[in-house]
Amino acid sequence: MRDEGAGPGRSGGEPGAVPGISPRLVLLLAVAAAATVANLYYAQPLLPEMARSLGVNAKEVAWVPVLTQVGYAVGLFLFIPLGDTVERRRLILQLVLASAAALLGAAFAPGAAWLAVASLGVGFVSVVPHVAVPLAAHLAAPTERGRVIGLIMSGILAGILLARTASGLVGGAFGWRVVYALAAVCMVLLAIGLARLLPPSPPERAVRYLDLLASIGPLVRDEAELRRPSLIGALVFGGFSVFWTTLAFFLETPPYHWGAEGAGLFGLIGLSGAFAAPMIGRLADRRGARFATGLSLAVALSSYAVFALLGHNLAGLIAGVVLLDVGIQSAHVSNLARIHALDPAARSRRNTVYMVAYFVGGALGTFLGVRAWTRFGWAGSCATGAGFLLLALLVWALPTSARPRSRAAAPPR
Repeated sequence: MRDEGAGPGRSGGEPGAVPGISPRLVLLLAVAAAATVANLYYAQPLLPEMARSLGVNAKEVAWVPVLTQVGYAVGLFLFIPLGDTVERRRLILQLVLASAAALLGAAFAPGAAWLAVASLGVGFVSVVPHVAVPLAAHLAAPTERGRVIGLIMSGILAGILLARTASGLVGGAFGWRVVYALAAVCMVLLAIGLARLLPPSPPERAVRYLDLLASIGPLVRDEAELRRPSLIGALVFGGFSVFWTTLAFFLETPPYHWGAEGAGLFGLIGLSGAFAAPMIGRLADRRGARFATGLSLAVALSSYAVFALLGHNLAGLIAGVVLLDVGIQSAHVSNLARIHALDPAARSRRNTVYMVAYFVGGALGTFLGVRAWTRFGWAGSCATGAGFLLLALLVWALPTSARPRSRAAAPPR
C-alpha cells in the first residue's frame, strides 16, 4: 500500500506499511465525530418543550427525531461509500458546512412541519463520524484496530449523550431554537479547525460513483459476516432509541415532574458507555468480536429489567441507564471491529451497510417507542425496548454458516 499524500498522522495500517495511527489524529477524528453526531440528538430532551412551543401533541413532534434518523440513514447510503473513492478531507469539510446550514434551518423553522423537514436535512448531512471510522480503521494496525475504533466510538457516544445534556440545559433556560443556533455556530468553528489540522487522505483508487453504489448489493448478498452484525446493530440501536426518546416524557410524570434539564442530565450518566468502549475494543482484539458482542447484548438487555422494576426510583433509573449505555456502546464497537476485520478494499461500503441498518433500526425504535408510550406508558416503553434487544440476542445466538468470501469488494473501474 502506498503512503503518498496521506499527510501527517498517517503511518499506515495495512500489510507492507509501518503500523499505527498517531494519537493526535485519533483525538481529532474523535472530536469531529462527537461534535457532528451530536446534531442528531439535540431534539430528544426537548420534545415536550417543542410540542408546547409549536402547539402540537407528542405524536406530531415525535417525527422530528424519526426524520432526523431517516435522513441520517439516507445520508449514510449516499455519502459514506464516497470514502472509498474521493478525498476524505474535502468530503468531511463539505458535510460539516452543510450541517451548519441545516441546523440554522431548524432554528428558524416556523412550525412543526418545517422543523421536521429541516431535521431530515440535519440527519442527511451529519454523517462525518462514519467517514472518520473507516479512515481510522484503515490507518490503524490490525492489532490496535479494535482499540482505535473504540476510542473514536467513545467520542461518538460522548457526543450523543452530551448533546442531550447540553440541549436539555440550554433549551430549558433559553428555548429549543437557541440550541440549534448554537449548534450551527459549533459546526462553523469545527470546519475551521478541520481545515487547518486534518491531513489529506486520497483514495486508494478512483471508482465511478454509480459502480460504487452498485457494488453494495453484492456485498450484502455474499457476506454473512456483514449481514449478521448489521441486523444486530439495527436491533441494538432500536432498543437504545426507545429509551432515550421516551425518557423526557417519562420524567414529566410522577414521581419526577422534571423538565428538559432533568432529561438532559441523564446524558452525563450515560457517558459510562464512552469509557467502556475502548475496553470492549481491547476485549474484541483478544477474545474475538463475537464473544464481546454477546456479552454486551446481555448487559444491555438487563437494563430494561431494571427500568421496568425500579424505573420509578431514581437510583434504579440511573443504574438502568449505566447498563443500557455500556451494553449498547460495547455491542456497537464489537460489531464494527467485526466488519472492519474483513477485506479492507470495501471498508467504507461495509460501514455504509452497517450504519444504514443501524439508523433505520434507530428510527423504528423511536417511532415504536413513542407509540408504546402514548398507548401503554412506561411499561410499554420497557417492553418495546427489551423486545428489540432480545431479538438482537437471538440473532447473535444463531449458528454461523461457512460461506465463500465475497468477490464483490472491488467494483468495476
